[in-house]
Amino acid sequence: MDFIVKVEESRPAANGRPAAGPAYRSIYAKDGLMELPEGLESPWQFLSDSAKKYPSNPMLGRRQVTDTKVGPYVWLTYQEVYDAAIRMGSAIRSRCVNPGDRCGIYGSNCPQWLTAMEACNSQAITYVPLYDTLGANAVEFIINHAEVSIAFVQENKLPAVLSCLQNCSTNLKTIVSFASVSSAQKEEAEGLGVSCFSWEEFSQLGNADCELPPKRRTDICTIMYTSGTTGEPKGVRISNGAIMAEVLSVEQLLFLTDRVCTEEDSYFSFLPLAHIYDQIMESYCIYKGSSVGFWRGDVRFLLEDLQELRPTMFCGVPRVYDRIYSGIVNKVSSGGVLKKTLFQYAYNYKLANLEKGLPQEKAAPLLDKLVFDKIKQALGARVRILLSGAAPLPRHVEEFLRVTSCSTLSQGYGLTESCGGSFTSIGNVFPMIGTVGVPITTIEARLESVPEMGYDALSSVPRGEICLRGTTLFSGYHKREDLTEEVLVDGWFHTGDIGEWQADGAMKIIDRKKNIFKLSQGEYVAVENIESKYLQCPLITSIWVYGNSFESFLVAVVVPDPKALEDWAAEHHLTDDFKSLCQNPKASKYILDELNSTGQKQQLRGFELLKAVHLEPKPFDMERDLITPTFKLKRPQLLKYYKDRIDTLYSEGKGARPQMLESTLLSIKNDPGTNSLRKAVHTELLELQYVVVTPVGLSDDPCPAKVRFTTSWFGSFICFPCENTSASTNVYSVQLQKDECAGAKPRAYAYQHSTKECKHVERSSPIRSSHDQHKERVVEIS
Repeated sequence: MDFIVKVEESRPAANGRPAAGPAYRSIYAKDGLMELPEGLESPWQFLSDSAKKYPSNPMLGRRQVTDTKVGPYVWLTYQEVYDAAIRMGSAIRSRCVNPGDRCGIYGSNCPQWLTAMEACNSQAITYVPLYDTLGANAVEFIINHAEVSIAFVQENKLPAVLSCLQNCSTNLKTIVSFASVSSAQKEEAEGLGVSCFSWEEFSQLGNADCELPPKRRTDICTIMYTSGTTGEPKGVRISNGAIMAEVLSVEQLLFLTDRVCTEEDSYFSFLPLAHIYDQIMESYCIYKGSSVGFWRGDVRFLLEDLQELRPTMFCGVPRVYDRIYSGIVNKVSSGGVLKKTLFQYAYNYKLANLEKGLPQEKAAPLLDKLVFDKIKQALGARVRILLSGAAPLPRHVEEFLRVTSCSTLSQGYGLTESCGGSFTSIGNVFPMIGTVGVPITTIEARLESVPEMGYDALSSVPRGEICLRGTTLFSGYHKREDLTEEVLVDGWFHTGDIGEWQADGAMKIIDRKKNIFKLSQGEYVAVENIESKYLQCPLITSIWVYGNSFESFLVAVVVPDPKALEDWAAEHHLTDDFKSLCQNPKASKYILDELNSTGQKQQLRGFELLKAVHLEPKPFDMERDLITPTFKLKRPQLLKYYKDRIDTLYSEGKGARPQMLESTLLSIKNDPGTNSLRKAVHTELLELQYVVVTPVGLSDDPCPAKVRFTTSWFGSFICFPCENTSASTNVYSVQLQKDECAGAKPRAYAYQHSTKECKHVERSSPIRSSHDQHKERVVEIS
């Protein structure tokens, strides 16, 4: 493993605890985890130091919008933001809010958000982001749970806060608008004993010469509530030390593998500041004296804002990068044969050089100027660092952007509990594509076996739950010691994500531990892994796969790609609009067939294929509470919203089964080979524990188990279902009978899906009795 070093041996399973693999560090921290320098106690020092070094450097910028006109970016300098933060911090203290108390910040990214955060840092007050997309109920819960006594609120969010004020005025005593506040809003708040100020009014309460309190690394800097896919949000307590160590680790890794940022760099802020990902990146910019430009808040104008700002750093999530990828591919496809040929030649040439190990700037500099420069211009022309996080980036998208963007691209992995990134791929190490790279320099990592899912941390290819230890972990869940003890065991944070160590020491995320369930026949389903495979089908943009322990098969709600479905409609002479097409049974069958075809290519097992789908024309969104702000599916909410459709899908799936079985047996008759048999076993008979197949007249080897369904079988088959078997098994049996196959001994072979192995077993009475009991269901194909 080239990029990691072992620091602790593995641990065998014992006393009910699963085995754990060795602990590793990055080679960039081989002599020990990075330590904070002496005297660094609070992130406030990042701003105060940069204000001294770069007082006139632009720090926070946004575009001025007047009526329908949008102007250039207008900037606040480091000195101006520092002065505003000092004054605002003093004003907060004037409202009897003391060090260690909680201050809420509610709104989308803007200079006021960051100024309020720095005001809290200056006074050692814990700031609590109130999620911009979770609605009034979550805001009410967080205010009460964190005992927020003062909140800075974006002007258009004031109604949401006022609507829940009656239920949280015991704690919340002061509201400060990012801009103005109406007299009616003031009156409404004051009627409940809460004071309401405009930004300017509140600033006048502060003193620019106030004395700042002492700060410690162990102080809680922020309580960041995770959006959560189930239950109430959890308040993640993050210390000053964790945030500063994360920022300095970013600096260390860029210094060792790329190029650090300077006061000449700029960052495009559009990912929510309420999340740790963007907060760490903006804190890094403040530490380095770089500029931060905010988007307008409208996704329609994101690229326009990006091109106006011309940033050097861009952090995105897979959904954004996928849109960029699709837009470029569509333009290339419509550019004519010559342009497409030239683009493909340049792409293949540069890709080959990247695969040989050449760094980004040396892989194809001439072709970058001649062919890929337009793509660089679309991202503002100056971008040199692309970062991706929050969810796995599809491999083809990552490869495409590494080749065409003229920038290094690093995919990372982390959680709020790990203060943002805990792994990062190295931008100029091309073999790390498709992985989240190596642990950052403040983290040690290991895998812990998950036996119920078949993941073994001690196998030749180690797989298991990712566990983290280090200096950038959270300090526990606020007021939830029980939940803290569940995930922090012996100093190791259990992430719930399943990883696989690669040969070079990079980590690949392959599954999620929590989102597993059993089907009625006993098969475990890791649904996120399945969804990631189906998402490789180009006909869809989103998918939610559903199953439960009372049903034997899976169904899904799918958001089709409008263009793909409309192209299919045109080929079939249908003139319906997109919404009507989603209600067309033929369209549903087309998407279902293509999804299952993709699933088979991705080697999904039979019970992981879909029996029915519902086509949803409207993308899953936060307005209906179907996804989190980081675009993760909220499964309980999806089930509640689509409950009637799910019930219908199961009715349709069960009604279709006899006809599907008949058609599959017919396909075996017409093509008595491996593929048809695999389809019968894996697709149509998936609800059965066993399928017994007796081949007649095998060609060479009388033992199909040895070839594991990979060599063609000649002759006829007798297929019948065997019931009366253990529902906990995941096995198909293949039997040979001596009187039908010359030289073959009476044997039975069990094919186990979880290991994809065929093993010899003694013929058991349940199979024989099942054969006798269900003789009337035998179908002979000749």
